[in-house]
Parts: sequence; C-alpha cells; structure tokens
Amino acid sequence: MTGLNLHGKKYGEKVMKVLFDANVLFPAWLYLTGVCAKAFNKAVDNKQISIVVCTHSAEEFLNVCNRKSSDNMEEIQTFLSYMLSKVKLIRTPPESERIPEEDLIRDVKDRPLLRAAVAANVDMIVTGDKDFLESGLTQPKIISPADFVNL
Repeated sequence: MTGLNLHGKKYGEKVMKVLFDANVLFPAWLYLTGVCAKAFNKAVDNKQISIVVCTHSAEEFLNVCNRKSSDNMEEIQTFLSYMLSKVKLIRTPPESERIPEEDLIRDVKDRPLLRAAVAANVDMIVTGDKDFLESGLTQPKIISPADFVNL
C-alpha cells in the first residue's frame, strides 16, 4: 500500500527517535554556533527524526541554567519555549521501574536518563557524558553531539 500518513511520511518509513541529554541542551543554548547547537538543529531540521527529552533532563537543564546563568533567565525561557515546541517531553520512570542495563552506567545520577530512553523506545541518545559514551550500551545507540552532526 502506498500513500502518506498523517505526518506526511510514506507508509513504512521509520522515524528515528533521538533523546537529547541536558549536557547537550545547555551548551546548545549557551553556544548557538557550537557543536551541541548544530546537533540539536540538525535533528530539528530532519523530518525523519523525532526528538525526545525526558523530564529528568528538562529538570537538570533548568537546574544548570539556574546555577550557571541565572542572570539570563529571559533568554533561557525563550530557548526553553523553542525547544519544547520541537521536542516530545517524556516521563522519566521512577527508581521502582529500574532496568538491568542501568548497571552499565557508572554515575547513578545518570541512570534515570537511560531508564527514560528504554521506556520510550528511543533509537539513540545524544550525550556528552563519558559514563554513557563508555558504557558499552548498544541499544539504544549512544552517540556524542559531534558524531551526531557527522552522521
């Protein structure tokens, strides 16, 4: 069967779900021409990519903004509004829903991100976190912002 679905895609085309970590989102806001901004904008511009951000990362983004850039809250709010218009915000499952793969992530504070990615069935996590990049996880794929830009 040929035709288009409600999103303008051909039936059977797979949209890749990509989760962005807070450690990519904050520099994307701070350095508008940097690699993290390029990665985020590449995902936004690609209709074959669905960007997701988990509540854990959104909260972490706001905490970092408050800690490092509280003088720029109006600009942060503008970026946050833009970002939220381009992403699907997903729930981070609680600790009671932990998964075995979390043990591959050294920093326990990062494990909720993996839990959210697995629960949302994402294809890829874009992160600069060495605990993820060196974890050996293959599903979802873990990729740095620079490698995402070069895909």
